[in-house]
Parts: sequence; C-alpha cells; structure tokens
Amino acid sequence: MNKAQKNPNDMNILERLSGPTPKFFKKLRTVGLILAAAGGVLVAAPVALPAALVTAGGYLITAGAVATAVSQAAVEDCEPKKKEY
Repeated sequence: MNKAQKNPNDMNILERLSGPTPKFFKKLRTVGLILAAAGGVLVAAPVALPAALVTAGGYLITAGAVATAVSQAAVEDCEPKKKEY
C-alpha cells in the first residue's frame, strides 16, 4: 500500500474528495456537468418555454449535480482485489 494513499474506509470527506478518482467516475463527472449545464440553459432561457421544459431543466440540474458529487467522492482502492475461485 502506498503511504500517501489511505484505505478509502478510513478517509474523511476532505481526503476522499482530494483523492485519486477512477477513470469511470471521471467520465461520469463530466456527463453530470454536461447535464447540469443543459438544465441551466433550459431554466435560464430568455425565451418563453413550455412549463414542462423548464421543469425538465430543473430535473437535469439536480441529476447532474448529484452525479457530479457522487462521482467526485469515489476514490481508487489502495489494494487490488484478489480473485477468489
């Protein structure tokens, strides 16, 4: 185990947020940011949009924010998993 990297179960929230993020969760974080940005565009559009689109924009913002926060909190495991046969 690398001394700089702790066991994910023993990390506090600040260590977890600044720890190394796995590749899949980096992609998920990017998708979450895109969803939140698209929702923001729908909510803040200067033209009159139907209420359903504005509501969908709010849901996109929420889903994007949650996906981004969860994926940022994921950290790589300090030890590779052992396969059991």
